[in-house]
Amino acid sequence: MKKKINIFKPYLSVTSTYVGGKSKSEVGATEKIYKLSSNENPLGPSPRAIKAIENQLHTLHEYSDYTGERFRDALEKFYDGELGEDQFVSANSGVDLLEMICRAFLDPGHESIICSPCFGPYALFTKKCGGTVIDIPLKGSAFNLNVHGILDAITDQTRLIFLANPNNPTGTHIGLDAIHQLLEGIPDHVVVVYDEVYQQFVQTTDYTTGVSLVQKGYPVIGINSFSKAYGLGGLRVGYAYSTQKLANYLRQIRRPFMLSSLAQAGGIAALQDKEHIDKTVKLVNSEKPRLYKAFDKIDLKYWKSEANFILIKPELDSRQFTEQMLEEGIMVRPMEGFGAPGCIRVTIGTSEANDAFIKALRKIMA
Repeated sequence: MKKKINIFKPYLSVTSTYVGGKSKSEVGATEKIYKLSSNENPLGPSPRAIKAIENQLHTLHEYSDYTGERFRDALEKFYDGELGEDQFVSANSGVDLLEMICRAFLDPGHESIICSPCFGPYALFTKKCGGTVIDIPLKGSAFNLNVHGILDAITDQTRLIFLANPNNPTGTHIGLDAIHQLLEGIPDHVVVVYDEVYQQFVQTTDYTTGVSLVQKGYPVIGINSFSKAYGLGGLRVGYAYSTQKLANYLRQIRRPFMLSSLAQAGGIAALQDKEHIDKTVKLVNSEKPRLYKAFDKIDLKYWKSEANFILIKPELDSRQFTEQMLEEGIMVRPMEGFGAPGCIRVTIGTSEANDAFIKALRKIMA
């Protein structure tokens, strides 16, 4: 008799608990609709990026840069030489980098620590590598990082700790003291994945990007995306930075020709488009107080945000709330899949979009 051998890895059959935000076409939009569900740039893509992509179209018959070195050189200049080009790793979006990191550090039986509510792919990619997810939830109504809980949960099998700063979906940030306390307490076999894709919108002074942490030699990998402030979600381009040792290791699993020529051209140009970033940040951070005021007037629970979205908790089933909002022409996102049941994440849009959202909110909550 033939021996039956299972060729499938059991952990690759993990059912995803993460569901991406729908597009306007997916919800069947046939008239004007405001998409406040995916934290996209309300002003659209970087104009410089669009021009650079258009200028690159005539070269589509040629392969892109094999290693992404040109993009890394641009990143070194963007960071004013605080990090060297060999400390960067480029990829097709921040999500792609998260998956690469899990493949790089996790084998079956290894553990990752997440802090819910958080971005779903942290757990999903861990499971897809055969790893075990250890959840140390954020503490209390302020969603504070449980530093002692994380340190106590570390074992010989722990490899990754996922932190988002600011955090998605809460919009809250991790303060400097908590970050340093955690990094001083972790053993050598643990790497901290520092997801900072919303860093441009931070206003608090009690915040740091991963740059200073990497410069001090901490085992930190900073994750950045062009899908939020730069408005290039459809281009799929992102980058990570870390110590030279960790970055060199990550590049070993990077695919050749990973970034298309259009993605590289758009990304490099967007880095130089300070005017577009400044306009975006000014819009988002000027609209926040107006939304807070509207929430206060109807006594709606919400959390002040350091990102380009706000987490709210209406006294209504989140799915029902989302459907009623859609009927009013507003797309918002329920957060059950992120570990925040009953909550809704709302992207801060243009003044027009926010006016429409406030009007719909008052109608539904009434």
